[in-house]
Amino acid sequence: MFVSKKPEILLVGGGGHCKAVIDVIEQESRFRIAGIIDMKERVGQEVLGYKIIASDKDLELLSKEYRYIFISIGQIGSCEKRRILYRKCKRLGFYFPKIISPYAYVSRYSIIGEGTIVMHGAIINAGVKIGNNCIINSKALIEHDAEVEDHCHISTGAIINGGVKVKECSFIGSNTTTKQYTVIPSNSFIKAGSIIK
Repeated sequence: MFVSKKPEILLVGGGGHCKAVIDVIEQESRFRIAGIIDMKERVGQEVLGYKIIASDKDLELLSKEYRYIFISIGQIGSCEKRRILYRKCKRLGFYFPKIISPYAYVSRYSIIGEGTIVMHGAIINAGVKIGNNCIINSKALIEHDAEVEDHCHISTGAIINGGVKVKECSFIGSNTTTKQYTVIPSNSFIKAGSIIK
């Protein structure tokens, strides 16, 4: 009997957000986590049973052995660390899948970019465009025709209403609500519980 082998994936970043990413990857069941990349002094430690096998200085060497990678560093405020890692891994030839929880709803009329994660309970409705290397966190709602550009984090329970445009590298805090067709400028930091009109 032929048993297909799941492709291996590396995770970059072994903190709290990594645990949430691991959980979604396990539930989605498309990839096998080969290991985690973190600071050199943490090599050999484990996160939810997965070993930290290397630091980001080893990425070039790892690119010769692994095809798939995913950034599992969180983003509160600046996107710069995630953006730098994303660009570095792209230059090295890694492929970024999109990771979508089976417990999220994603309309077939939406577009999700590479390296983006859609977490448990999130809803992405028709006509939505989400860029690359984004975090759409648990129970976030992205309504029809909204656009979230690259390297953004839409936090837990945030509501991005119809036609809203969230520009690159923005952080939208938990339980924020946006009025329809609002434009949120690049590099915005919207604190939790905000109402954006």
